[in-house]
Amino acid sequence: MRVIISAGGTGGHIYPALAMINKIKEEEPNSEFLFIGTHNRMEKDIIPNHGIKYIPLTIVGFERKITLKNIRTFRYFFSAIKNSKKIIKEFDPDIVVGFGGYVTGPVIYAAMKLGYKTLIHEQNSILGLSNRFLVKYVDKMAISFPDTINYVKEDKKVVFTGNPCSEEAIKKPKMDKTTLGLSNTKKLVLIVMGSLGSSLINQKMKNMLQLFNNKDYEVLFITGKKYYEDFQNLKLASNIKVVPYLDNLASLIKVTDIMISRAGATTLSEIVSLNIPTILIPSPHVVDNHQLMNALELQAKEAAILIEEKDLNGDILLREVDDLFRDGKRYSKMKQNLKKMIIKDSATKIYKLIKELSDGR
Repeated sequence: MRVIISAGGTGGHIYPALAMINKIKEEEPNSEFLFIGTHNRMEKDIIPNHGIKYIPLTIVGFERKITLKNIRTFRYFFSAIKNSKKIIKEFDPDIVVGFGGYVTGPVIYAAMKLGYKTLIHEQNSILGLSNRFLVKYVDKMAISFPDTINYVKEDKKVVFTGNPCSEEAIKKPKMDKTTLGLSNTKKLVLIVMGSLGSSLINQKMKNMLQLFNNKDYEVLFITGKKYYEDFQNLKLASNIKVVPYLDNLASLIKVTDIMISRAGATTLSEIVSLNIPTILIPSPHVVDNHQLMNALELQAKEAAILIEEKDLNGDILLREVDDLFRDGKRYSKMKQNLKKMIIKDSATKIYKLIKELSDGR
């Protein structure tokens, strides 16, 4: 199978795309891939490091307010459509698949205009700007949350598959906690605010983290590389560990008892698939406040606890964690509700859609 993949901007778009590349390779080892991303975002480094052919497009996102900058953005957009058509014709794929980010707009639109089969995947509970534009043109849209279909007029194109990262997470081996200086017999609370960390949350955690001193469970806080030094002089008890970054997070989540996290789509897919009770603190600094919408989906199903960033003060985290550990019925119910949401074969479902479309080309 020959596949063009497009995604960009954030790990929430890039890692589901990589999960699907891995799935297609698993099913069809001789497949060939071309990844089209932006010229200046994180995918330009991540994708080539995975040995995948990468072509960048010069493109920037639209400003949400009226500004002259959008004149330049439109110029880039139409130029990207022209360049995408040339790239697509040269590679001649069986299908073109988009996983979000503004770079997918011109790529998928160009593929549609050339008559190629197209599929897009939406990771969040509400459609991103690119997918809102593209859904009227594509052959199929795969979604991660069942209620997302309520936001799509072209609902006959929509298939609820889940996030392909969840299937990858399930396959990961459990981590030996002693490799991080933790105990394999004590309960673990994992605190992580995205791969880069959060300046505001880290400031608050300097005080909050010390409240967990000498608890009968352990706490691991992942600061993000930029903020790690800020925690070096804190006086923390032996039950609290601080690290800057962890590469194999899903393996650690598998041995976590309670997680405290942002509400990005990839993280939520791992939380659900690995059945981990979680306190969600959505980032308010994302487009359309989509992390809050993601978190509200889990809260409505009593599958997570939601604390908005503006309410994160005092000992609120300590109280919520201690209450969860003390209230066995609440903890068990949360796990049961998470279990109802698990889709164990999300990548397989998307692969079948891709296969169906490419075979029908």
